[in-house]
Amino acid sequence: MPDHALLETPLHSVHLAAGARMAPFAGYDMPLHYGSQLDEHHAVRAAAGVFDVSHMAQADVTGPQAEAWLRHVLAGDVARLTDGQALYSCLLNDQGGIIDDLLVYRLAAARYRLVLNAARRQADLDWLRARLAGFDAALTPREDLAMLAVQGPQARALADGCLPEALRGAVAGLRRFTAAEHADWLVARTGYTGEDGYEIMLPAADSAALWQALIGAGVRPAGLGARDTLRLEAGLSLYGHEMDETVTPLECGLAWTVHLEPGRDFIGRAALDAQRAAGVARVRVGLVLACRGVLRDGAPVLQDGRQVGVLTSGGFGPTVGRGVGLARVEAGVMGACTIRIRDRELPARVVDPPFVRDGALRVELPPLAES
Repeated sequence: MPDHALLETPLHSVHLAAGARMAPFAGYDMPLHYGSQLDEHHAVRAAAGVFDVSHMAQADVTGPQAEAWLRHVLAGDVARLTDGQALYSCLLNDQGGIIDDLLVYRLAAARYRLVLNAARRQADLDWLRARLAGFDAALTPREDLAMLAVQGPQARALADGCLPEALRGAVAGLRRFTAAEHADWLVARTGYTGEDGYEIMLPAADSAALWQALIGAGVRPAGLGARDTLRLEAGLSLYGHEMDETVTPLECGLAWTVHLEPGRDFIGRAALDAQRAAGVARVRVGLVLACRGVLRDGAPVLQDGRQVGVLTSGGFGPTVGRGVGLARVEAGVMGACTIRIRDRELPARVVDPPFVRDGALRVELPPLAES
């Protein structure tokens, strides 16, 4: 039985009726899988899957100085956006450490939508509210909304007919990292799996009907287990693993999300400028096992018998067919290495992630040795 102290998304009863194996995640009772995490992973890579991501925090930013405020609190510059465009960025502390990563969408009438990590929901909202002083802007959590992610090479084709008729024409021409809006629906061509698809924000009251329509159209329900293996193969960072308040974007593969144009003094900029000038001492890399086995978070990465880093995310990549991981290592580390798992050292190779993107293997696998 689920722990009733846990929060529930608007689709909780739908998951239970579908026989989902539920598990606690970020304070919510969430579906881990619906029978086979492996099958769900492969369904997203080959066709389409739908995830309930209603545990993610959504908040709207409005007011005459909404843009000015976001330019101050985000490492990425929202002034680059036009209506309907999305930006992936980070909230930083004064030391340049990552408070959270997020998506921000520019909507019509100079409004913005933020999508924040579930585990950081309250900390993020408190931090953001504390920095509204002096700006004519408002931050409004959207507790009335749910969110579904439909992902895979067939996701858009299968999902289009399930959307309100008023949105079907608008989504047809969406480019990646753009969105279409109608009433309280927002359909964005974004995701967290390395595959094409939509993230759909909609009234909570409409979420069960959309879910059932998607299943009826041939989209497979997928849980958080598959979402994690998909994002790992796609080389996508996870808060609390690749990044936290002690890690800067320059150290975890997110330097591209930071806009350092002259004249914009966002929170954490001075620390990033100093780090760039001094040189970044640790970086994020990908690792692929050269033997059979599974990588685990926290495992030491060694070269020539010396620890040069630590695994921040690890697991088995079902599409890759190998153990894969992301690690934070000393700058300049490349080539062959070993990963210490308990009392064994497993051979591996440093690669540049992603491992898989748009269904295709993107790294060269090292020859398979005996483990």
